[in-house]
Amino acid sequence: MSAQYVEAGVPAPLPLRTIGDIRAALLAGHGFPGDKDAFETDLQRALEGSSEADLTSVAAVIVDYRGRIRLYQDPDFDIAVQEGIDLTMRLKREARGE
Repeated sequence: MSAQYVEAGVPAPLPLRTIGDIRAALLAGHGFPGDKDAFETDLQRALEGSSEADLTSVAAVIVDYRGRIRLYQDPDFDIAVQEGIDLTMRLKREARGE
């Protein structure tokens, strides 16, 4: 059997299989500011608008917040955001002729 390891500095992915897992991750701070309360609001709205036979909107909320938590955990996310900001600033300067 081969040894499994996690690279230093890269957090192990959180288990996000259930609504409880997502709630626990958001409660622990693994999410963007406001996500904990927004998740509950979005989930409640999706549940109220769903029928017993169609929970598509509930699933969409779960998938969305699972993705947000994973993005927040990604160590390269902050770098990518900063690159986008830098590019935007450069394009604005070029458009002004600076």
